[in-house]
Amino acid sequence: MDVTRIDQIGIAVEDLDASLALYASALGLTAGSRERIDEDGVEEAMLTVDGVHLQLVQPTREDSPIARFLARRGPGLHHLGLAVRSLDEALAHLRAQGVELIDEEPRVGGGGHRIAFVHPRSTGGILLELIEDPDADAAAPAH
Repeated sequence: MDVTRIDQIGIAVEDLDASLALYASALGLTAGSRERIDEDGVEEAMLTVDGVHLQLVQPTREDSPIARFLARRGPGLHHLGLAVRSLDEALAHLRAQGVELIDEEPRVGGGGHRIAFVHPRSTGGILLELIEDPDADAAAPAH
């Protein structure tokens, strides 16, 4: 499995506009992109710090995974996103290792990238998002 870098740190928020205003005023960070992903029931904004994205994610419907996360845990750190050169190879490797996958097959996520999530039961409590970036290098985030 070829993990090339940390691509993103996912942060669940209740109010994306308020969170963006806070990050702008307190930290001087502004969104490089903002996108609604209807399949996942979320709206996300990407703020970049030294090549790593802070992905602020707000639910757009009550049955989305982010809405369930917020109801159980409140706002905060949601997942860690890792860039991989080949998502198919990464998933095959993880299956061979007996790692529990949320997404057995790749799907399309933000920015049109192929993604898959790894269950936190298999990773010491951390939800991992794998983001395919076949042209990955250390300087360029996938999103």
